[in-house]
Amino acid sequence: MRVPTINIAPFFTGEAALKRAVAGRVARACEDVGFLVIEGHGVPQAMVDRAFATAAAFYDQPDGVKERYRPETSAAARGYHRLESKNLAKTLGYDNPPDLREQFYLGPLVDRSPDFAHLAGAAPLYGPNIWPETPAAYRPVFTAYYQTLEALGAKLMRVFAVALDVDERYFDDKIDRHFSTLPANNYPALDYDPLPDQVRCGEHTDFGSLTILAVSGDVSGLQIKLHDGSWQDVTAQPGQFIINIGDMMQRWTNDRWLSNVHRVINPPRLGRPASRRMSIGYFLHPNYDAEISALPSCVDASHPIRHSSVLAGELMRRKIEARAA
Repeated sequence: MRVPTINIAPFFTGEAALKRAVAGRVARACEDVGFLVIEGHGVPQAMVDRAFATAAAFYDQPDGVKERYRPETSAAARGYHRLESKNLAKTLGYDNPPDLREQFYLGPLVDRSPDFAHLAGAAPLYGPNIWPETPAAYRPVFTAYYQTLEALGAKLMRVFAVALDVDERYFDDKIDRHFSTLPANNYPALDYDPLPDQVRCGEHTDFGSLTILAVSGDVSGLQIKLHDGSWQDVTAQPGQFIINIGDMMQRWTNDRWLSNVHRVINPPRLGRPASRRMSIGYFLHPNYDAEISALPSCVDASHPIRHSSVLAGELMRRKIEARAA
């Protein structure tokens, strides 16, 4: 089971044969492993590099400066979250030590909170962003990056739709008021030894529709779990993104596609400055009131419906509560 690299550019040429060919490769990857690496996505590498440099400048500040931008609760996907403040393995029922990473979260740039004011529990997912004052470039750089990944995520959902034999724009009205997040993740070198079973990011599955991940530095550490229980490294080169599907997409496909377990392990020498790792992930979460239920194309006599229908926001709320340390 390998993670394929797929050039998605031919999908958008308008030629039906190329569209089906790309969608077919994507479908096989999502069924077999739940991960793929894409190229031909149209996002300039210079934009990605600038986002990483800006995030590094924020994280290189003293802790006291970063702490100014913490949200009121650790469950809020906004602002700064310090080292060891999250525990993703808890979402799978493990009692491991907290994750060795710090994060800075952004949410939607358009205020959608009035659309969901009538739904209890929606407000935290549509809360206002917290912007750092330093570095001064953080807001313009990450505004542009969020918008670019937002557009790419919408395109990928159209690839997914064709791969699942539904109308290409099937998902459009299910993600047009999304609550997608964009955390910049920093995995620093440490001056202390981790606890037993403490890793940079514990075993978990992602929660939403899909994830678009860029990784910076020579140390990756991202691993996916194979069917036999072993682990496989996943890497991407400049100009590529790692894509994986989340729990909501698995439910949409009636478990045809796999929301695969993954983790970020510690490097052999965690104290070296070169062991620092950074990643920036765009997590496409549908509209709060989007109904996550099995697609008709994924249900037949041999594949009855496996999950009850649930609102995307309610499913997300349960996961966020579980991961808080």
